[in-house]
Amino acid sequence: MSEHHSPDHASSASPRAATADPEAPDPVAIDPVDAAEPAEPILTSAGPLRPLGESADDTSELPFGRPGRSMRNHPFVFGFTAALGVLTAWWLVQAVVSASSVIILIIVSLFLAIGLNPAVEALQRHGLPRVAAITAVFLCVIAVFVAFGLAIVPPLTTQSTDFVQNLPQYVQELQNNPLIRDLDARFQILERVQQYVTSGDFGSQMFGGVLGFGQVLIGAVFNSLTVLVLTLYFLGSLNSLKKMAYRLVPRSRRTRASLLGDEIIGSIGGYVAGNLIISLIAGVATFFFLVLMKVPYALALSLIVAVTDLIPMVGAFIGAGAASLVGFFVSPTVGIVCVIFFTVYQQIENYWIAPSVMKSSVDVPPLATVVGALLGGALLGVVGALLGIPLVAAILLIVREVVMPRQDQA
Repeated sequence: MSEHHSPDHASSASPRAATADPEAPDPVAIDPVDAAEPAEPILTSAGPLRPLGESADDTSELPFGRPGRSMRNHPFVFGFTAALGVLTAWWLVQAVVSASSVIILIIVSLFLAIGLNPAVEALQRHGLPRVAAITAVFLCVIAVFVAFGLAIVPPLTTQSTDFVQNLPQYVQELQNNPLIRDLDARFQILERVQQYVTSGDFGSQMFGGVLGFGQVLIGAVFNSLTVLVLTLYFLGSLNSLKKMAYRLVPRSRRTRASLLGDEIIGSIGGYVAGNLIISLIAGVATFFFLVLMKVPYALALSLIVAVTDLIPMVGAFIGAGAASLVGFFVSPTVGIVCVIFFTVYQQIENYWIAPSVMKSSVDVPPLATVVGALLGGALLGVVGALLGIPLVAAILLIVREVVMPRQDQA
């Protein structure tokens, strides 16, 4: 008798049970909670760690298991990276501060090279090769430095020797002065000065002062030679430096950047060259005037006036004050005439010479000139005051040609 299977019994049979191997063990019941959690990796004798229930074929390309979650956004990694960035920035700031003196020399040399470049290009237009033009301009610069040293060092040496030789006479004149005698009787000034001079402290301080002056003099000579050498190198490679700087700009903006850069370099060069011409005129006029008035050390004083005239706003007063002081030593009349001459000349320079020389170089409003000189002087001293005005001119050019058109189109 054949066995009859009802449809209900057939439908109630599980597909897994119908296809299961009769010799396979009964499946283990899995808790639903455990099924929701990821399988923990176990260590097998056949190989490294792999999650439970994962076959060896799934990890054939990952012999050490699947990698864990990335730690890129981990708070520890973020904090370590931020701290490392702060330390790197602080180290860079300290490095710049430590090398500030060298950086200033490089900036001064670059500005001098840009200022001397118009003279080199003028000689090139007259048929000289660039190497010959640079050599001629640089020889003129060296001649100015040598003339300044020869004009300043001998008077300083002579006056120092005269002061040492006449020191006993000065002391005797002080003792014969009634006012000094009265003060000495009250406070024993000369006795205390004599005790201080004969003590060891005065000798050590005097020796230290001489050493300090020698170090300053050697440092000034070294810095001057460094500036001269760097200026020569910058003059020789100025065109290649410009091309390399323009290559850093994207190609779509390279043409406009090169035009703006050439305009800025031309403005800076015109300012430096114009300022040198104005200082040369001031030095020459001062020399002839002092020779006419028979003031001693006319060449040295005229060079001091020319150099200090490079400093914006206060430089002319410094040079005029030094020359007028020497004039007062000659006679009060000569001193008064010197004060009148420098006052008149300063007005001529401000209202006629400077506008005529600077009309085609730098167009900077007077307020911007004063602000640039003050800020540059506060940051870098005399060097900053010298470089502040051309930097202000460059900033104003960028604002006028780049920033304002973008604001108008916004």
